[in-house]
Amino acid sequence: VVYEDGTIIVIDKPPGLVVHPGAGNIDRTLVNALIAHCGASLSGIGGVARPGIVHRLDKDTSGLLVVAKTDKAHRALSEQFADHGREGELERGYLALVWGAPPRPHGNIDAPIGRHKTSRTKMAITPVARGGREAMTHYQVVATFGRGPEPIASLLECTLATGRTHQVRVHLASIGTPLIGDPVY
Repeated sequence: VVYEDGTIIVIDKPPGLVVHPGAGNIDRTLVNALIAHCGASLSGIGGVARPGIVHRLDKDTSGLLVVAKTDKAHRALSEQFADHGREGELERGYLALVWGAPPRPHGNIDAPIGRHKTSRTKMAITPVARGGREAMTHYQVVATFGRGPEPIASLLECTLATGRTHQVRVHLASIGTPLIGDPVY
């Protein structure tokens, strides 16, 4: 727990932890831990399986997760996440360690994301006409690593203008810089 008051709780989620129960993950989730910690004080908007959950991080992604303890906080946070920071102060940022280096030291990846056409557990760059949804990731190279003329790896700072499933992973792989350690993309 990084922060907690009567309306929200901020959790530093470790990699390997599933956020909410689902197929194959009934218990040992962040939601189970939150229920044990907060009891009935979590927002009921998400239902029994997702009480207080406003946004998610992939199982293998670490980072801060904001959870609503009241319905009022849940509605307010949901509006901010749905707005993707266009009107309010909410900004979602990630540090990503990737193979190689992007074509430019900073830029925008503006490519719609949808379900992969053959693998239902994966996402892919997908035209809007085939079900893709608008997706925008801004990136900035923080550092590059390697001794030769071409970087072996780079540390990128990514800011999301949208919030699609696997967005950072799909977008970075699409420009030739997949996340180090990501077995899927």
